[in-house]
Amino acid sequence: MVRALMCLELILNAVNINFVTFSDFFDSRQLKGNIFSIFVIAIAAAEAAIGPAIVSSIYCNRNKKNYQ
Repeated sequence: MVRALMCLELILNAVNINFVTFSDFFDSRQLKGNIFSIFVIAIAAAEAAIGPAIVSSIYCNRNKKNYQ
């Protein structure tokens, strides 16, 4: 599960680079690609916060006594 989350983060970062690059390449006066990349970064931050919460929830549900 951690590998899948890391791969998803890499994919989202690659998409952000493409948005910013093509936004600057095609029409540097409009910031549509840059603004959309900010939304994708916000989604990635939410995903990065939810991922560890899911992992810790699964860990707690397995009745481990060493959980801190």
